[in-house]
Amino acid sequence: MFDHLGYSVGDFEKSSSFYDAALAPFGIKRLSGYEFPGGQGIGYGADQPQFWINSGAALRDHVHLAFAAKNRAEVDAFYAAAIAAGGKDNGAPGLRPQYHPNYYAAFVYDPDGHNVEAVCHAPE
Repeated sequence: MFDHLGYSVGDFEKSSSFYDAALAPFGIKRLSGYEFPGGQGIGYGADQPQFWINSGAALRDHVHLAFAAKNRAEVDAFYAAAIAAGGKDNGAPGLRPQYHPNYYAAFVYDPDGHNVEAVCHAPE
């Protein structure tokens, strides 16, 4: 659980287009934007910004983000939208019983190589 999370991305336009599309199946959209000397940022959320990307240098190490899906259809929609937006496959939608019997997830790499996951823990 977190209040918010943010990091810098290497190509702000490419990453913002990716996250606009990939997060839409969850009802997550751009809620806030700001500029700072030499850069800009975007806050994404449903009701309040909880996920932020900022222009700048991409992180040197990769991050793993897991977004909660309400159902398996949202996981499928996330994967399709993320791939269509330029994400790279890191695990198609499906059950991951090694985590627990109902762990349904999909994984994609974003434009900076971060592992972005959508996961649903519901039985169906």
